[in-house]
Amino acid sequence: MKSGFMYILRCANGAYYTGSTVDLERRLAQHQTGEGANFTKKHLPVKLVYYEKYQRIDEAFYREKQVQGWSRAKKEALINGETNLLHQLAECKNETHYINKDAHFDSAHFDSAQ
Repeated sequence: MKSGFMYILRCANGAYYTGSTVDLERRLAQHQTGEGANFTKKHLPVKLVYYEKYQRIDEAFYREKQVQGWSRAKKEALINGETNLLHQLAECKNETHYINKDAHFDSAHFDSAQ
């Protein structure tokens, strides 16, 4: 199986695009000429801001899907080499999380459905 790359591009509109490929140089050239993904075609020019190399393309593809689901802040921490922040940035930030953050489950406070 071929080796692969997971990469992140910064588009002209400031958005990040995450992809994977077996040939990083060729794929970047495709993105720059508008032959890459539809998203990058609409937001040229693009700039490579991060990449990781894997021994197998399926590993790069798996990593691509993982990073695609990340927040902008988490992607920027990765790009900037601030790996110490990744766990913190992955923490749930919704209101329920903060309300219940230090609460312990106590079944006595809940009515059971009948």
